[in-house]
Amino acid sequence: MIFEGTVHAYGRDVDTDVIIPARYLNTNDPAELARHCMEDIDAGFVERVRPGDIIVARENFGCGSSREHAPVAIKASGVSAVVAASYARIFYRNAINTGLPIVVCPAAARDAQAGDRLRVDLAAGTVENVTQGKRYAAEPFPPFMQDLIDRGGLLEYVKSRLASEGA
Repeated sequence: MIFEGTVHAYGRDVDTDVIIPARYLNTNDPAELARHCMEDIDAGFVERVRPGDIIVARENFGCGSSREHAPVAIKASGVSAVVAASYARIFYRNAINTGLPIVVCPAAARDAQAGDRLRVDLAAGTVENVTQGKRYAAEPFPPFMQDLIDRGGLLEYVKSRLASEGA
């Protein structure tokens, strides 16, 4: 799977409380969550983000509270992938389970600037900064994780498996 979009750049330790503030956790509606995505760290994000855009961040993206709402909000906002130097472990798992592609690539995260165009190839494990003309090796997704992402997350994966087994 290949994604290409404009970079929205953030620093280190972007926690789930700024990805989707706790005051909006009274809903599970992805569209409603998307309307408030990143608003406590970047009030203009929802006006600027376009389908396919890519969030880039430094170390420890998604730290803080364990809430599935955070990757759901990011995905529903139109973001196609997140590239970061590292992720909080629970956010990493929640992102995969909700079908949000995330890539670990410290060099790309360090070099990318807001407004750059990135191309991310999950299967090949590459991140290309089209604007800067740089290409980076990232951790490729193992096939089973790629399958989860391709199907839209764990729930859709399980549904499709059950349907194929006649359950």
